[in-house]
Amino acid sequence: MGHRRTFTAEFKTQVVLDIITGRQSMATICRQHDLKPQLVSRWKTEFLERAVAVFGGDKQQEADQARIAELERLVGRLTLELEVAKKASTIWETKRNGRQP
Repeated sequence: MGHRRTFTAEFKTQVVLDIITGRQSMATICRQHDLKPQLVSRWKTEFLERAVAVFGGDKQQEADQARIAELERLVGRLTLELEVAKKASTIWETKRNGRQP
């Protein structure tokens, strides 16, 4: 039964950077680390596809911050509404039972 190897993100990154920068050829890296070219090609493709996110992350971060602010406002409003409802409930109960608040 074969053992499936796992590779760290750092290792994959170094392999891809070595190929992209031309420090080593894909064939050399595959021989050196006993890797299949298809696997290394998949790592390279994934690396290049996600590279855009590194530089485009500012827009996503701004959108996330705006969403967080919106949710915090909503939580504040709901907390206030809950406090008012609790107070109204207490007043209603005391009047219903014939006691003064």
